[in-house]
Amino acid sequence: MTDAIIAINAGSTSLKFGAYGMSAAGSPPLLCRGQIDSMQDAPHFSARNPIGKSLDQHDWGTGHAIDHKEALRFVITWLESNVSAMKVVAAGHRILLGGSRFEVPARIDADMLDYLESLAEVEPSHQTFNVLGARALAETFPGLPQIACFDSSFHKTMPEVAKTYALPKDVRDAGVRHWGYHGISYDYIARQLPHIVPQARRVIVAHLGGGSSMCAMLDGRSVETTMGFAALSGLPMATRSGDVPPGALLYLLRRKLFDGKSLEEMLYHRAGLLGLSGISGDMRVLQESADSRAVAAVEHFVHAMTKYTGAYTAVLGGLDAFVFTAGIGEHSAPVRAALCDKLAWLGVTLDEQANAANGPRISTPDSRVSVWVVPTDEELMIAQHTQALVMHDDNASKITSQSSGAFHLK
Repeated sequence: MTDAIIAINAGSTSLKFGAYGMSAAGSPPLLCRGQIDSMQDAPHFSARNPIGKSLDQHDWGTGHAIDHKEALRFVITWLESNVSAMKVVAAGHRILLGGSRFEVPARIDADMLDYLESLAEVEPSHQTFNVLGARALAETFPGLPQIACFDSSFHKTMPEVAKTYALPKDVRDAGVRHWGYHGISYDYIARQLPHIVPQARRVIVAHLGGGSSMCAMLDGRSVETTMGFAALSGLPMATRSGDVPPGALLYLLRRKLFDGKSLEEMLYHRAGLLGLSGISGDMRVLQESADSRAVAAVEHFVHAMTKYTGAYTAVLGGLDAFVFTAGIGEHSAPVRAALCDKLAWLGVTLDEQANAANGPRISTPDSRVSVWVVPTDEELMIAQHTQALVMHDDNASKITSQSSGAFHLK
């Protein structure tokens, strides 16, 4: 029997997971990955082995909706029936925001879930469903230990000046501050940097995907990041706006072109690359299109990255390395080339052949700033944190039991 951890990323209409074997000797090994998509109208389950080969698929049929409880029950039952005589002994969850109470991974209990659910007012598009996944699993498998891993945790090292908005104290005390996200991914990349580019102290990492952000790291610690209060600001994303002047939003409300709900829907679901192009929020579609609107949307994306790179280079006092990661970062050679061209003033020189091959190093040996493509692995980070906490709790329990026994013997 293989004791296993399941790393879970619960969304509004999908659930992604990775299953890892418990390992007292080091990092937990990947056993399989999978997901359930389109949970609200045509649920589809798929699972792959560690090298990406399909293991199984299942469809519920069009018009059949499943909730997070049913999805998680199916996944864990499938894992324990189909993968190496597996027994799921713990679960780790990606949770967007830990708020002021949780800055590091922690064991989930009912009080924590209530608190995390209250933070959905900060970021309803993600937090709500991350917490729903943990609550659903607790109700379906009540004895299963669960660990929350927070995307905001990595940015707790930002200096206070970077965390603070120029707002009155009563507003700041209500929780309006720069939280920062994509931290699980940045945590993974920061742990890879000493192995990839050990001499680099000043590094900018660009996590570019459906949601995109950038992070300035000094000695592997976050000092600034583009996503701020919610997962909406910073770079334009697939359907999220990125930076928009607050005055423009107040103007739209004053003109009664939007109310609060419709404004939120527009900023999260109809803006970004989709809003700019009117074609798609998918970078792959935009890069293949000759439509001038698609070209302009990609240029806007690169322009935003260029601005933040300049700002973060100033914050860091220079730049030693730049890292691309996540879907666009790992697979879009044109986006990487366009940004590197804009960064020639920093001494960046692109190796076109290496860039076309997706790295790992895509800058020339004489480039003053080295540029890298490093695949991220958020699920592995969740599994590692979960394993560490579960093993710590088990060891603490054994010590307590032994101490208690010695006490009674006296």
